[in-house]
Amino acid sequence: MSKHNPNNERIKRKYLIFMKEARQQQEATIDAIAKAINRFETYSKLRDFKSFHFEQAVGFKKHLAKQDNIRTGKKLSKATLNSTLMQLKSFFQWLSMQAGYKTRINYPDAEYFNLSENDVRVATAKRIQPVPTIEQIKSVINFMPSSTPLEMRNRCLIAFILATGGRDSAIASLKLKHVDLVVGSVYFDAREVKTKFSKTFTTHFFPVGDEVLSIITDWVDYLRNERLWGNDDPLFPSTEVKQGKNKTFEAMDIKKEHWKTASPIRKVFKEAFEAAGLAYFNPHSFRNTLARFGEKVCQTPEDFKVWSQNLGHEGVLTTFFSYGEVQPVRQAEIIKNLGRPREVKSEGIDVEALGKIIAREVSAQR
Repeated sequence: MSKHNPNNERIKRKYLIFMKEARQQQEATIDAIAKAINRFETYSKLRDFKSFHFEQAVGFKKHLAKQDNIRTGKKLSKATLNSTLMQLKSFFQWLSMQAGYKTRINYPDAEYFNLSENDVRVATAKRIQPVPTIEQIKSVINFMPSSTPLEMRNRCLIAFILATGGRDSAIASLKLKHVDLVVGSVYFDAREVKTKFSKTFTTHFFPVGDEVLSIITDWVDYLRNERLWGNDDPLFPSTEVKQGKNKTFEAMDIKKEHWKTASPIRKVFKEAFEAAGLAYFNPHSFRNTLARFGEKVCQTPEDFKVWSQNLGHEGVLTTFFSYGEVQPVRQAEIIKNLGRPREVKSEGIDVEALGKIIAREVSAQR
């Protein structure tokens, strides 16, 4: 039996190109869309998309709810169900407007991919994620060896993300010229760096400790003065793999090439945290760490506005809404303290003044 339906393959390819080039979706999103469509095709036994009917959507929805997660062995989460079904809904809505399909597929039939309102609430509920403290991150950095170029790179990688809050995809594409050690800043130039929404901005090193900044300085000096690398060479080069003494391929050195993806960065983080005996925290979690650190050290609305801008955010609302969750332990502590008389001004931002800035941002967005 054929494993592909030629007609389906042609229209799927057209849709994926549309999502990539017209809708400018990232590769990860394109892969998720393709996976969702393939799941539906498996369920329908490669039935031609032209025969789509709302009953197929209803049946697939029930079928998907019974499926197990291969990794955990548990039923697929509501979030997975919702994202898969929404991707299929968008696909069939698009399909209903294409030549050869619009007379066969009713646009409203795609609505049957919707979950119930309660299930959508569960799927889209924002959950508090564990966030590493600066002390934990520093302990990991201190635990990491730094006797070889590879070890130096890995150690600096974690120190650099702590000092800048940079996203892993951006960090993987940085060049030496983007770092200014004199000023203490990093220029995220969207023409060359893979920044979110292709935004160009400058980040100054966060005040996370001189020992962290010295690791960055030592690494840049090593690349420039000992390896004699130039401005356009990668700040965090990929690994050179060669055949070792035992005729097996081993990581030997750094090579003058950028990482093609951010996956090696996440691997470095995972191995470093595990070696230090701590739970794994991904690179993005450091942005939450810095946002919460800013809430403590910033004293004026202008302070926090600058802190937010340093994370690459256009407004403090983004920082609060995306990274401002209060951890349960801290929540309990604050509630208890609110019931006690205050003799001195508490540490942190002037909330009233900051509220005025947020109000102005909301007004400007209307």
